[in-house]
Amino acid sequence: MLDQYIEQYGQRLYGLCLALCRNRYDAEDLYQETWLRALAALDRYDGRQPFSPWLTRICVNRYRDVLRRRRRSVETDAFSTAEEKERAMESAAAEMPEDLSHVREAVDALPEKLRLAVICHYFYDMDLAITAKALGVPVGTVKSRLSRARERLKEVLNDENPL
Repeated sequence: MLDQYIEQYGQRLYGLCLALCRNRYDAEDLYQETWLRALAALDRYDGRQPFSPWLTRICVNRYRDVLRRRRRSVETDAFSTAEEKERAMESAAAEMPEDLSHVREAVDALPEKLRLAVICHYFYDMDLAITAKALGVPVGTVKSRLSRARERLKEVLNDENPL
């Protein structure tokens, strides 16, 4: 049964992992850990609910766990060398279309709560209710985070690209 879910949702989940982690190596780890957690919790999945928000929530929660651990860690950089970090940044930049890289950079610079809402809602076309469910917050919170994110993005993008 899990094979069916992986085939149906795997590509989209991997894209979400890339969007969250911003590099292929961490995204692959997050992708695998998300499926492992989903497999472990599959007996608790309510089949009457859509699978995608449930899986997205597992992914986002796992991502938040990793962030918390990194913040508590003495070493705050996930890369052991500057060369490794540079390779990861180049590969992430190569995966995004050139004409939208300034938008992606602006989104990446948003505070984490706003960035997660933007990625789920705009990059992965989740409606407000599904985004709220995936992030574990009320719909009103998603609306306000998206509004704040749009305002910040408008400021940043207008400063960079005057009309």
